[in-house]
Amino acid sequence: MKLHYQLLTAEVATPTNLPVILLHGLFGNLDNLGILARDLNHQHNVIKVDLRNHGLSPRAAEMTYQAMAQDLLTLLDDLQIEKAIVIGHSMGGKVAMALTALAPKRIDRLVVIDIAPVDYQHTRRHDKVFHALQAVSEAGITQRQQAAQRMREILPEEGVIQFLLKSFQAGSWRFNLPVLMAQYPSIIGWQEVPTWPHPILFIRGALSPYIQDSYRDHIASQFPQARSYVVAGCGHWVHAEKPEAVLRAIHRFIDQP
Repeated sequence: MKLHYQLLTAEVATPTNLPVILLHGLFGNLDNLGILARDLNHQHNVIKVDLRNHGLSPRAAEMTYQAMAQDLLTLLDDLQIEKAIVIGHSMGGKVAMALTALAPKRIDRLVVIDIAPVDYQHTRRHDKVFHALQAVSEAGITQRQQAAQRMREILPEEGVIQFLLKSFQAGSWRFNLPVLMAQYPSIIGWQEVPTWPHPILFIRGALSPYIQDSYRDHIASQFPQARSYVVAGCGHWVHAEKPEAVLRAIHRFIDQP
């Protein structure tokens, strides 16, 4: 599958600085990590990607992490990128981790933002989100303000509503809602990958439930060189809530020899 992407050319060209691939989370698009892209673009070529069934990328019935990682590998081949730094938030972080099984030598360093390589089947955190999205679609709403009002009847978090509305255009969602609903078990699931003994940084929002201490063994068995960084006072969208802290952690990680 040919993914839609945007390539930002580095402001300061240095042959030793590898390109950076940015991967968004569920319901997102390539603009979601824009605040990271603008900073990293000073010294790196940055490729912002729409994952399948999101943004302007093609639609497909399958949403397994192996399929999404293969999409990413195809993009690396098309762009003739032999090795890259990959940064992914939430679902995008899982796609990046799945890529280590398909092309372990194509990733130099990996940054995973607020997600763990575990199966989250015991929780269904997005049921109300799906309900709200369906409600907007079934009502035939075309205006963003009306969509927000309908969603507020179901979702209490204004920040989540505003995030989702970024993908609402002319009465349609820019993600494939029916497939995301049907494939939700795959999206929150996980199949462990072979050990990848290279540097990986997990950035966690201190108030987020997505990376817990009980997951340490799962992380260590798959990524023995894993490091962690906890950002105080923020939740799952840690890069949006405290971008300066996240960028400091990323730079310390990727700028070292």
